[in-house]
Amino acid sequence: MNKSQINTVMLVDDNETDNFISKRIIELAGFATNVIVKNSGKSALEYLEQEQMNPDNLPDLIFLDINMPIVDGFVFLFEYEQLSEEVRKKCKIAILSSSDNKRDIERMVNNEFVIRFVTKPLTVESLEEISLNHF
Repeated sequence: MNKSQINTVMLVDDNETDNFISKRIIELAGFATNVIVKNSGKSALEYLEQEQMNPDNLPDLIFLDINMPIVDGFVFLFEYEQLSEEVRKKCKIAILSSSDNKRDIERMVNNEFVIRFVTKPLTVESLEEISLNHF
């Protein structure tokens, strides 16, 4: 896997077990050097806003869950669109969800900032696919 292009990945999921598993898979696959874990859409947006002037601290890829309390994946994407152009250019978004709701999936993949929909759990194969097709 080409490690030079993907330095930092952010996991945005309220499920600690899913975050732990996803982080381990990313580390074991050598997919990224850094993994930032945020357990809510709100804390992820706050991080992106806070670091928008420090592009080196921004993630190259964000794995976003759809179903989270308060700030779910849809609200996150709406708020993400309001962030600076630097953030939107640097950070690509992949949905990582267990949702099988066709309407939700369609809404997500039709968003201009979403590069892929991945069904949980994250796998080395899905990481390779993202790496090959989007980086």
